[in-house]
This record gives sequence, structure tokens and C-alpha cells, in this order.
Amino acid sequence: MSSGSQEQQGNTSESKNENHTSSDTASIEKNDSFECPEGGLTAWLVVVGAFMMLACSFGMMNTLGIFQSYWAKHQLQSYSSSAIGWISSVFVFLSMMLGVQSGPIFDRYGPRWPTLIGSILYTLSIFLMGNCKTYYQFMLCFGVLGGISSSLLSTPAIASISHWFKRRLGIATGIALAGSSVGGIIFSIILRHAMDSLGWAWALRVLGFIFLAFLSLGNLCVRGRLPTKSRKGSIDLHCFKDIRFIWVTTGVFFAELVLIVCQGLLPSYASAQGFDTTTGTYMLVMYNVTRGSAVGRLVSGIASDHVGPMNTMSLTVALTMLITLVLWLPVGNYLGVLYPVCLLLGAGTGSYISLTAVCVGRLCKVEEMGQWLGTCYFIGSFGTLVGIPIGGELLQIAGPSKLVAVLGGIFAACLISFLVARWSCLKYEWKWLIKV
Repeated sequence: MSSGSQEQQGNTSESKNENHTSSDTASIEKNDSFECPEGGLTAWLVVVGAFMMLACSFGMMNTLGIFQSYWAKHQLQSYSSSAIGWISSVFVFLSMMLGVQSGPIFDRYGPRWPTLIGSILYTLSIFLMGNCKTYYQFMLCFGVLGGISSSLLSTPAIASISHWFKRRLGIATGIALAGSSVGGIIFSIILRHAMDSLGWAWALRVLGFIFLAFLSLGNLCVRGRLPTKSRKGSIDLHCFKDIRFIWVTTGVFFAELVLIVCQGLLPSYASAQGFDTTTGTYMLVMYNVTRGSAVGRLVSGIASDHVGPMNTMSLTVALTMLITLVLWLPVGNYLGVLYPVCLLLGAGTGSYISLTAVCVGRLCKVEEMGQWLGTCYFIGSFGTLVGIPIGGELLQIAGPSKLVAVLGGIFAACLISFLVARWSCLKYEWKWLIKV
């Protein structure tokens, strides 16, 4: 009798503890049938491999401003900034949009085949681009072939991390995605000096050999762990039944729109403000430094593991919006202000890419990660398609200040989307001191 009473009291105590825990943390995860190692040599090698692949795929997106500025002064000088911008936009658009196909391919076959094929085609596109001279050649080699092959690298590389980490997914994803900014910094500096000293063709060949080394190491390290799915399909319409996913995807759309404008037009913005080409290059480098640094990726990843990805995303979007409207907009013509603004913007926007994968990963099962993330990127890709052409046209017609004001408005729309996503995770109750 006494034993039964103690057992009942123990069960009651456990129930209270569970209730207390659930009141402090919003449950936005679905039950998975698989446990994650959360570390170990193989798991961290997957992160290293993903780092290498993302340095090449997403890292190239961070050098778009260098290409945009160079083409406008050399091979494509007879074309408008808006027309040239479509080449970069198609590259980024296909890189993200085709995640809706590469995600399910990853779920069905694992990362090996998509990343191997993507590596071969991506390296080929860089070597071919060195021989390009006309608009359609750049569009086909870089925009189309580069974009398609990049999608076969990025989505499987990110999704494979979720096979090995769940509780520490934020920090693991942050480390891997830091590769995009490290690549952007290294490749921007290499391209700028190589194009001046070696010329366009050899600069791209040097870049191609670097990519070959990075992607070879990436293919050796990245691997899946869970059983593959037999389910076919591209866009998973089932995920749109989840209102949380809809609002997260809407926020990602606005975030990608801002990111592509900053990546592609910072050097052009510097020129519009009367600064030289070198200044524009270093503005882009500073932006990429903090996007991939401990501030831009790692701290946000650690924070998301402790306070929740929705909270972390909402806070960083709010901070970057304030930086844009309070610092960049009123005093954007002073170089002493522009450099700190680039550093602060990089730190803020750097969290968006890594936190996107974590936010989506918290809404779906591990074995569905590729398809859900690919679908999210599919919607976000339309922001990347129109960002540089519209931003470039706005920069030419309305001037740099109007462009910054529009970016501030897009930040506000992004913030509203993630706040509503957070609200829906809490079942439409406003609670602030809670992990979401």
C-alpha cells in the first residue's frame, strides 16, 4: 500500500515536471522515430564537408557584386545594370528554386549522387565561364548551368546535417553555413587581384581549381545516415497545411530579397555614392566577414539552440531593420559610417541563412527535411530572381537613398512574418519569455 502510494506520488511529480517544462518551452517539433548522434567524428566530418560545399555554392553568391561590377566595365559594358543583374539573379534563383527537386532527391537517394553530379557540373561551369564573352554565354554558363549544379550541392549539404544533429542542429548548421561567407571573402579577394593581374580567363581558371579541391573534400565527408524514402514528388503541398511553415516561408522570401540586393549591389551602391571600385570591393568583403563570423552564424546558431530559432530570427531581423533605417539611410554617403554599417548588416543577415534551416527543421520530421527545406527555398528563390534587377533599376533611377529606404521596408515585412510565425507556434498567445 505504501509502495503504491509512493509510486503514485512519483508519477504525479513527474507529471508536474513535464507540465512545468512545457510551460517554459513552446513545442514546435514533431516526434521523430530516429535518434541523432549529436556529435562524433563522422558527424563533424559531415559538417566540414557541408562547409566546403557551401563555400563554393553559397560563397559564389557572395561574390556577385564583383562579377556585376566587372561585367559592367568590360564584356557587357553596353548593357544596363538591370540587364546584367538578370544573369546573377537567374543563378541564385535556380540555386534555390531547384531545391524543390534536389531536396526530394536527397530524401530518396541520400547526398552521394546529387552532390557528386553537382560538383562536376559546377566546376565545369566555372571553367567555361572563363571563355565567355557575350551576354547569352554568361547566362547559359553561369546563370543556368551554375545555378542548376549549385542546387545539387547546397540543399543536400544542409539537409544531411539534420541526419546527425537535432539538439545541436543550430550550431552545426551555423558552422557549415559559415562556409558561404568564408568562401565569399576568399573568392572576392582572389578574383579582384587575379582579374587585375592575370585577366578574366585565368582568374576563373584559378577559381575553378580551388573549387575542384573544395568539392572533392566535401564529397569525401558528406554522407547520410537515415534510411532513404521511397516517396516521390517535388513540392510537398502537405507542408502548406502547417500555418507556421507558411509564415516562415514568407519571412524567408523577404529575407532572401534583402540578401541578394546586398550581395549583388553593394559595389554598385558605393559607385553611386561616388566611391571607387576598391571601396566597393572592401564594403562587400566586410559584409561577408561578419556574415560568416562567430557573430553572423555561430552565435545565432548557439542562441537558437538555447532560446529557440523563432526568437533568434525575430531579434536579428529587428536589429538589422534598425541599423538600416537609423544608420544606413540618413548617413549612407559617409565612408566612416558605411564600413561599420556593412559589418553590422553582415552580422545580422548572416543569421538568416543558418536559422532558416533550423526553423524549418523544427517544424518537420528529420526524414522530411530535404523536401520541406527545398520547398521553402523554392518560394524564397523568387525573391532572389527579382532582387538585383529591380534593385539595380531603382539605384539608377531613384538613387542610393531610395534603395536603402525600400530595404528598410522589406526588413519590416520580414520581421512581421517571423513574429506571426512565432505567434502561431504559441497557438496565438503572446508569451515573450519562452523558448520558441
